[in-house]
Amino acid sequence: MNNLIIVALGSALGGVSRYLLSDCVRRLFPTAFPLGTLVVNLAGCFVMGLLAGLLAHTRALSEARWLLLAVGFCGSFTTFSTFAADNLRLLSEKSLPLFLLNLGLSVAGGLLAAWLGYRLVLHFSE
Repeated sequence: MNNLIIVALGSALGGVSRYLLSDCVRRLFPTAFPLGTLVVNLAGCFVMGLLAGLLAHTRALSEARWLLLAVGFCGSFTTFSTFAADNLRLLSEKSLPLFLLNLGLSVAGGLLAAWLGYRLVLHFSE
């Protein structure tokens, strides 16, 4: 139960941080391009890379810190960071076929799923 509270706390902080950073970028750089989302995703990937490096090469991260920062905060801040970490792990394990499969299915499948969901709403709202 304690781990759930740690993840929930990190998730709350990550979600709020995502909103604040994305909104700040949107206000500073108004554009049709989703710059706020891009900044959030890249920042989340950078932080997840730092955390993964700390976990792999130091003793700086306890399980509780990993749950708070990686699973909770980064997971809520952007799931793209988790996607990046998973792919980094596959590459480091020299699992190129699995890396390519995950990359293709996630990007193409995610876009297809979003399009299907969008079309479903359009279908039922007409």
